[in-house]
Amino acid sequence: MTEPGIYYPHELGTEQLDAFLEKGWYRMGQGIFTTQYIIQQDEVYRVWWLRYALKPWMPGPVSKKIKKINQKFSVAIVPIYVNEALEGLYTLYRSQLNFEPAQTVQHWLYDMGDKNIYDSWLVQIKDGDQLIAAGIFDNGLFSVAGIMNFYHPDYKKYSLGKYLMLLKMEHALANGKHWYYPGYIVQHYPKFDYKLFAGKNAVQIFIPEINRWVWWSDDLLNDIK
Repeated sequence: MTEPGIYYPHELGTEQLDAFLEKGWYRMGQGIFTTQYIIQQDEVYRVWWLRYALKPWMPGPVSKKIKKINQKFSVAIVPIYVNEALEGLYTLYRSQLNFEPAQTVQHWLYDMGDKNIYDSWLVQIKDGDQLIAAGIFDNGLFSVAGIMNFYHPDYKKYSLGKYLMLLKMEHALANGKHWYYPGYIVQHYPKFDYKLFAGKNAVQIFIPEINRWVWWSDDLLNDIK
């Protein structure tokens, strides 16, 4: 499970998901994939898979500030479902992006079908009765993988994407999970660096050349040959 590629299993238990995540694999629709490189604006960049160790992690000042400004909103974490309100919110969010993600939540999660091999959950944030943000994650046995976060453009100032990430991490910790996997960062392409905001002291990156997770330091990527 270390070579770049994509795999479409018929079934995937929570222990199996843990094993894939441990080796730098990640969900794509109903498949699971890994890569070491992506292309952005016709340039090739190296990517590094991240995870947070939840046992030493504690919310820092930035995280506490984000939680405080969002405390007036209601939060619910429920089994995954896709409805008109969720798709409408995603359409609004997608309209503000400068890249082309999946056309719909349904397609992002299920490709062209409706079967789900993952144990998926939905984080809902509401302002009164209005759905203003949503996040989706998959449960492993000892891990949680953050899959999607999106929010209403009118609420951008509330850092709802980061708030959703914090809610997933807190939920994972409260349910006895050891690891939270938010995806990858991209070397020399800081657009993805927001995934480090919750606390670099609890972050590890996967180095496939040595098949090992290494604790983050700001010089780490520069030191890797």
